[in-house]
Amino acid sequence: MKLDLGKYEELPTDKIPKFQERIMRLIPSLYEHRCSEGKKGGFCERIREGTWLGHVIEHVALELQVLAGMDCGYGRTRSTGEYGIYKVVFAYLSEEAGIYAGKAAVDLVESLAEGKSFDIKTVIETLKDIWEDEMPGPSTQTILDEAVRRNIPVTRLDDQSLYMLGYGRNQQLFRATVMGTTNSLAVESVGCKWFTKKLLKNAGVSVPQGVVVHDKSELKEAMDEIPFPWVIKPTDGNHGRGITVNIRNKEEVIKAANQAWKISDKIIIEEYVEGADYRFLVINYQLIAVAKRTPAAVTGNGKSTIRELIVEENNHPNRGAGHEKVLTKMKVDYQTKKILKEARLSLDHVLPFGKELFLKRTANLSTGGTSTDVTDSVHPYNVFLAERIARLFQLDVCGIDIMAKDISLPIEKGIGAIIEVNAGPGFRMHTHPSKGTPRDVAKPVMDMLFPDNNDGRIPLVAVTGTNGKTTTTRLIAHMARKSGRNVGFTTTEGIYINEHQIAEGDCSGPQSAKIILADPIVDYAVLECARGGILRSGLAFNECDISIITNVTEDHLGIDDINTLEQYVEVKEVVARSTSDKGYAILNADDDLVYNMQDIVSGSVILFSMGKATERINDHCRKGGMAVLVKDDYFVVKAGKLVTRILAVNQVPITYDGKAEFMMANVLPAIAAGIVSGFTLDDIRSALASFIPSPEMTPGRMNLFEFDHCSLMLDYAHNASGFDAIQQYMATVESPSKICIIGATGDRRDADIRNQGRYAASIFDEIIIRHDTDNRGRPNEDMTRLLKEGIYSVNPHAQVKVISDEASAIESAVENASQGAFIFVCADHVRQSIEMVRKLQEKLVYSMSKVS
Repeated sequence: MKLDLGKYEELPTDKIPKFQERIMRLIPSLYEHRCSEGKKGGFCERIREGTWLGHVIEHVALELQVLAGMDCGYGRTRSTGEYGIYKVVFAYLSEEAGIYAGKAAVDLVESLAEGKSFDIKTVIETLKDIWEDEMPGPSTQTILDEAVRRNIPVTRLDDQSLYMLGYGRNQQLFRATVMGTTNSLAVESVGCKWFTKKLLKNAGVSVPQGVVVHDKSELKEAMDEIPFPWVIKPTDGNHGRGITVNIRNKEEVIKAANQAWKISDKIIIEEYVEGADYRFLVINYQLIAVAKRTPAAVTGNGKSTIRELIVEENNHPNRGAGHEKVLTKMKVDYQTKKILKEARLSLDHVLPFGKELFLKRTANLSTGGTSTDVTDSVHPYNVFLAERIARLFQLDVCGIDIMAKDISLPIEKGIGAIIEVNAGPGFRMHTHPSKGTPRDVAKPVMDMLFPDNNDGRIPLVAVTGTNGKTTTTRLIAHMARKSGRNVGFTTTEGIYINEHQIAEGDCSGPQSAKIILADPIVDYAVLECARGGILRSGLAFNECDISIITNVTEDHLGIDDINTLEQYVEVKEVVARSTSDKGYAILNADDDLVYNMQDIVSGSVILFSMGKATERINDHCRKGGMAVLVKDDYFVVKAGKLVTRILAVNQVPITYDGKAEFMMANVLPAIAAGIVSGFTLDDIRSALASFIPSPEMTPGRMNLFEFDHCSLMLDYAHNASGFDAIQQYMATVESPSKICIIGATGDRRDADIRNQGRYAASIFDEIIIRHDTDNRGRPNEDMTRLLKEGIYSVNPHAQVKVISDEASAIESAVENASQGAFIFVCADHVRQSIEMVRKLQEKLVYSMSKVS
């Protein structure tokens, strides 16, 4: 968040009376916070010595979330360079909670600074409510923790616990413990308890005798068919809802049936099987864990009432609402009241010391039950039985409920019976049993979804720099397609999957990248990562296989609090830092700022050079490194002492026969990316030879159009490096008249806009000034004035026209161009301008045909 401290810029904490005393009294846990020196209590000491309130707000925002049950520890506060204005970054688990905590932290600190009281209890309760609505359940969290341990990317897709693990083609979806691999027909089948019973019975599995009942007349008939005791339950309920067990007389039947009918139109009447309640967990058709479940209960101490014992047990830190914690709070409901009535007890009765009272008939954890792990006691036949049942339903994650007297004996008639089969079974009874050995049930889930220690990732190339990002991205994507990959890539022009554009516009930020990473078609991603997206939202990924930094020169300075080249370098370094330990950072050895980034890279480094960094390249290769460079008019790869020619420069169309050095510079990192991606040399060569500089393959990048009397090149050049490249290329162009249509971006510094004019004047004979559709707050008149100042500072007699509309400027330039003229268009809207030029070509051809 962006903070304006106002008057408190002059009042650090040591200048505010009793501030440390008040804040530590209100939030004593802040003493645990450390500062940069890492000493416990360090932050408290900083408050005493004096620190800015922005720093305090950062720590308070974090601690409020921690007190509400969200473990958030990362924060940073930095000055923007503007008086009193700070940027505060802090971690969150829930975005809604994070925003609320940030605003509450501002209010809290301001209140204490002004000597006012603050209701922190309400804030923490609100944060708890937000987190309870959004937090993953224990079973989901178990899977997420295992994914993080294996470095598998995790993406939450909705607010109902739908998650994506991995990227692209390797992704797996899951919700709770239902996997994307889970057979939907199996889920539907076990959802019907009667069908489940029927299928099991037909397969020779021991199940309780029972019937389906639709109404009271059928209920009456069932009384004559099935002997007591009974179980009555809905056909499609879960979590023990609507179930009544051990019904021993007709008087209890109607009440129990009515409870079940509230859940389902059809209910099941079945015989009650004596024994303990067991849950067998089968994952990928292998028995993983078995828990003995015990109904919710309290044990007397000879002093407290049953009501007080329930409250005391519910206050245990392991108990929470719903699936918030490993145990669920107990509730007094119809079943509880019935049990008390049968025992001639009330909630106000004092339970004798050591006396255990069960409060529920069913042993579901969701109604307050507990569990004991008994996996090691299961008879081998019962292991076989559970795995067979999972296969009968083709259910890869399966919870089987069994009532049995002794699971160390084979389960058959008289010993026990299968009660239910469940899709999406809970894990917490196995991961956090009240007694016994906790079982790692998430591991077999991950082994099933991602066998052979697969991390679910796809090859990911991240490209950044001041210039050349889009062309490099497109060339690598083209290379990957030639190698048979299904490629997703993002650029400043759009989002693409293979040859199809699925979105248009500047898509070089993290939201666009997420679309590619979430697409199940994609098995190779190339993502352009521009400055704006990084500053706004960081990256869409935590690590990449290949990072490419093309170059770093002055651009966008004075925007988003990036005022110096050093700060701009730090932005670009974000991509280099994201390179995985086993990945490659491909760096420009000709650029000092980029070359020095190898010091912050944890993976391997590949250098590329146009020949200006021979010593650096040789030193790197002597140490066993790899480099890509231009040598004797060939693109070559040098690995140690081995030098491999890839292709002659003049055989790569995008280089314009070697005239466009900046395009040659874009080819180098693309070759390096192809090599480490495992593409064959033949595929790399084929891709380079077939990558044509055209509006289709490289829109807005040196797109050349020929007219009978002149040539026109359209390009997206918009900064100093871009104009350096134009100047180098135009020096190779022979033309009696070189014309430029130039504009500038309104949010650039005055000096940058003037500089555009200077470049234009030093390269071109005639200049037409046009204006962007969106000048980002500047009037057209200001843009014209600044460009002219730059132009006339180089050439006081320059021929300058102003035609504000880009299309009109292009049309005028072409129609008035002399024979052999070369027109260079610095485009604002690339695709519209390309379309306009093509229409102009058609128009002039048609006009000439009429004349002839």
